[in-house]
Amino acid sequence: MPKIPIAELVDGPVGPGVAKKNPIIVADNVSRHFGGLTAVDIDHVEIPSNAITALIGPNGAGKTTFFNLLTGFDKPNSGRWTFKGENLAGVSAFKVARRGMVRTFQLTKALSLMTVIDNMLLGATRQSGENFFTALVKPAWRSREKEITDQADFLLAKFKLDTKREDYAASLSGGQRKLLEMARALMTDPALVMLDEPMAGVNPALTQSLLQHILELKDQGMTVLFVEHDMHVVREIADWVIVMAEGRIVAEGSPDTVMSDPAVIDAYLGAHHDTDLGTMRGQLEIAQDMDSELIRHEIEEEAADDQR
Repeated sequence: MPKIPIAELVDGPVGPGVAKKNPIIVADNVSRHFGGLTAVDIDHVEIPSNAITALIGPNGAGKTTFFNLLTGFDKPNSGRWTFKGENLAGVSAFKVARRGMVRTFQLTKALSLMTVIDNMLLGATRQSGENFFTALVKPAWRSREKEITDQADFLLAKFKLDTKREDYAASLSGGQRKLLEMARALMTDPALVMLDEPMAGVNPALTQSLLQHILELKDQGMTVLFVEHDMHVVREIADWVIVMAEGRIVAEGSPDTVMSDPAVIDAYLGAHHDTDLGTMRGQLEIAQDMDSELIRHEIEEEAADDQR
């Protein structure tokens, strides 16, 4: 699918905080402090609708914390943001999901002791069987149960997890858990899908599958916001790139423009000013400098699972 021209996305000169022509998220003065550390300090940012936006930056830049704030998994010290024009500041995570903003996690959150199909069914909304009174009347929930089961089976087939339908989620490889988490997110029919490092720990074969699924989300009219360190992935699928460093937005623009910006290279690479963001060697240098031991250990374990 071709990338969206920049002129169709922005409404002003390209730069940090630039207004978008059709934003799905608008955030103002969002901050989050942990003691003396400022994790997020964003004056203004907008996420364009029906586009794929990459959120990049070094570890510790505040990307995941920003995700947590937007989706209700954490509370800000200050700030306000809207989703499709509706204020979501202070709204609980489950209510945010019901309104059409869903997310995945860097370290997958599949319910290991439930089957793959049960994980999928758990993600569906409007389940009348969850109500005590309607649960007592089978015709009141049976039709909806069939609808969501059919939807779950369709998504499992699409993500090539249908053969794992009755298996426990704990038996899946790291890459398969990534696929399951994305498929489960789609059970809510979201308007915005937020992916936190979807390619981390995934083998090359599954990486291409995940990339195709992300592109299909845009083709189906959804908006995608994803965190990623792999610059080849960013160049390949992102329409727009937002760069964070030390909790702030330091640059925005097309992938090629952003990755050649000296301010971005300085913020992202520090001392590695001669490193190309788009090369494998450059990415290895970034990983060596930025990845924490815990995250590296988790990624290596998941990659080993996939290779088995």
